[in-house]
Amino acid sequence: MTELYPTTPTALSRRTTLRAAGGGTLLLGLGLAGCRSAVSEAESPAPGAEATAEPRRGGTLTVAVNSDFTPSLLFAQSSQSLQQRLVYNTLVRYDDRLQPQPELATSWDYAEDGRSITLKLRTGVTYHDGRPFTADDVIFAVKNLQNPLRAAQLRATAAAITGFEKRGDHELVLTLAHPVNNLFDLFEFMIITDRNSVEDAVAGRKLNGTGPFKLTKWSPGTGLGFTRNEKYWQPDRPYLDAVEFRVIAQADALLSSLRTGQSQLSYGVPGRNLAVLAADPELAISEYATGGGAHYLGVNTTVAPLNDKTVRQALAWGVDRERILKQVLGGYGLASATPWPKSSPAFSEAGRTHYTYDPGKARELLKSAGHTKLDLPLLHINLPGDTAVAEAIQYDLKQIGVQVTLEPTDPATAQKNLISQSMPGLWTMSHGFAQVQPSTLAVSAYPFNEAKNTSRFRSAAYTKVVREAWTTPETGARANALRQQITDTLLDEAFIIDLVIRGSVQVAAKKLHGVTLNKFAYLNLDDAHLAG
Repeated sequence: MTELYPTTPTALSRRTTLRAAGGGTLLLGLGLAGCRSAVSEAESPAPGAEATAEPRRGGTLTVAVNSDFTPSLLFAQSSQSLQQRLVYNTLVRYDDRLQPQPELATSWDYAEDGRSITLKLRTGVTYHDGRPFTADDVIFAVKNLQNPLRAAQLRATAAAITGFEKRGDHELVLTLAHPVNNLFDLFEFMIITDRNSVEDAVAGRKLNGTGPFKLTKWSPGTGLGFTRNEKYWQPDRPYLDAVEFRVIAQADALLSSLRTGQSQLSYGVPGRNLAVLAADPELAISEYATGGGAHYLGVNTTVAPLNDKTVRQALAWGVDRERILKQVLGGYGLASATPWPKSSPAFSEAGRTHYTYDPGKARELLKSAGHTKLDLPLLHINLPGDTAVAEAIQYDLKQIGVQVTLEPTDPATAQKNLISQSMPGLWTMSHGFAQVQPSTLAVSAYPFNEAKNTSRFRSAAYTKVVREAWTTPETGARANALRQQITDTLLDEAFIIDLVIRGSVQVAAKKLHGVTLNKFAYLNLDDAHLAG
């Protein structure tokens, strides 16, 4: 993606003292490089990022989404995670430079050896049902993610926490089995749900959190309804009275909803339709340029002849990334053979351009592997934007002798297949987790997980370097070398073929202000308001 606000990667020492808003000194651990969260086409803050003198209270915000809420995936990050931060808080929230800031944890002291962290928790916080938030809720949240029955990408990091010492209701010491350099990724990812009703939550019967809005209705296939939490711990927030999520799967209907003002916000507009909305004087388009997502081609390495990396490399040379970026995604993003956004310390231009479009080379590689023609299935999500990406891949691969049969699949089923390693020979979806600490991608994201990934790719060498990168302090020559080894493995083995790095593209009414996403694309509406 285009980096409108490039930054120089910086790092904090394991213990760095910062002053937080609201007073007090915070001891932070493990800094990361970052950049601005969202930028518009005119290099101005995203709609909603600018402050207004007197935010107007009241009103209902309607958010157009293209897929329904899936309760069973409540603890996994996916395209259906947008509502998480409305109902639930997290322990911290990253700022635009990926520096952790207080949320339910107000301060923290990370031990020098990386084997423990002491959290001071916010007092006076209650769940929607009136129950007080305490350290027991944090303990439950960690253990909940450790539960193998939960679909949750950061389970390995949660599992590294092996000890809990309560010091009253609002101070907690977490002990780690070994150092990890992505603990704050976990704290930003992990929603603090109600331990007394978690089974009701994953069944879709009740979502009880500490967040700014209460879930009041869920109409499967239609949408979600939320009302303001009048006892929210942040004073005078939220400004909005209510929020509605409206499921609009068809592209034409989605565009009409935004242009007529029936919806004021969406992240689901297909890329080829963005130019139409950009011309609307009442709408603004912006991109979250820290690379919160990426389109990719996945390869099941247990399906012949895809078990031959030469064949996989041929596919990597055979896809025209620049054409997908320009024609399918509306120019929003960055064509790349690696998963890393420019804001990541793992990014390199050499990695990004390792595979360029070269159908001649792709055909030569296939021939060297003994193939001139292949027939393969390609699963994709049956939404307009995802279908367009799949059709572009289908066209490109046909030029190198690979006939692809499209298998459209609903979003929830596709996500479940991803988690259960039940994909056909090829699939195309989007992944996240490259926008935070680089080690998180290879220990957490389903397509890349060294221990159990969707491609069913296993390698002792890959596991070794990933584990070492995860437990090594994130700065210095050794950290850089390990990140490079991971990148080199991904490029050489080509079990995941990255195509375009693309953060969330936000379409919003110009009268909407104060909207942000966290680094896992949870919608934050604490400060959102409708002007005029």
